[in-house]
Amino acid sequence: MKYVITYISLVFVLSTSFIVSAQISSNEKQYLIDFNKSTNGDHWINKWDLTADPSTWYGVEIKDNHVTALKLYRNNLTGSIPNGMSVLSHLKTLNLAFNVLEGNLPEDIFLLDQLTIMRLEMNKLTGVLPQDCSKMQQLEELSMFNNLLQGTIPNGIGDILTLKSLNLSSNYLEGNLPKSIENLDKLERLELFGNKLAGVIEVDLGRLVNLKELILSYNKFQGDLPSGMATLNNLEFVQLQGNEFRSLNVLLRMQSSKLAVFDSDDEFLNMKFGTTEASRTRIVDTKFEDVKRN
Repeated sequence: MKYVITYISLVFVLSTSFIVSAQISSNEKQYLIDFNKSTNGDHWINKWDLTADPSTWYGVEIKDNHVTALKLYRNNLTGSIPNGMSVLSHLKTLNLAFNVLEGNLPEDIFLLDQLTIMRLEMNKLTGVLPQDCSKMQQLEELSMFNNLLQGTIPNGIGDILTLKSLNLSSNYLEGNLPKSIENLDKLERLELFGNKLAGVIEVDLGRLVNLKELILSYNKFQGDLPSGMATLNNLEFVQLQGNEFRSLNVLLRMQSSKLAVFDSDDEFLNMKFGTTEASRTRIVDTKFEDVKRN
């Protein structure tokens, strides 16, 4: 009887081990291994034991046998993000912020149609943003500030109708603000500080009815602000300084009672909306909070 019980126990242990080790497909596991090697995993702060089960790996979250989150914020990742990330087809959160990642974005990163959060800020990523964003119909936060991205903001950005926060500040983006941005009626934060964006803003900002933060400082925008901006009643932070706007007079009609920070090159408007010297030194898009968000 003792041997029968021992045998049954052994079978149970082996079966349980098999279930654990089979949590994700071989393709997903192989991509994680490739990712680890490509980003110099031996030098990470929180390292992976590649001989252990992926469910034990730091920052990896698994649900229903699929990787659903990769959270490696401030973990000393260097090197580049390898192509092939679309194999993580159930990924909902990607947070690689505050590392030293270089090279172009993977070609297929914008094919992750389950993704709700993509945070890649404070790296050294280069290249251009993909023109087609139509697959990303669940994305709510796209943060890539303080990288080395070039080219234009793709018109396809307006296809991400779920987007609530878009932060592309402190890159080398140029060209006009795509008109398709006015489709993003769920957008709460639009932060584009410190690029080379230029031209007249033809976006009907009045359609962004949920906008709380509008940061366009230190670009090369020209002409008049769109009249619809005066109707945005939820604005809390507005920074427009360092551009070549011809007139900001439309803002004389702005009635937002929630403004905490307003910065422009028009001293009369700064006084009207209560700007202080303390607020003028603050650039909203550089909130480098040292916490592990998402």
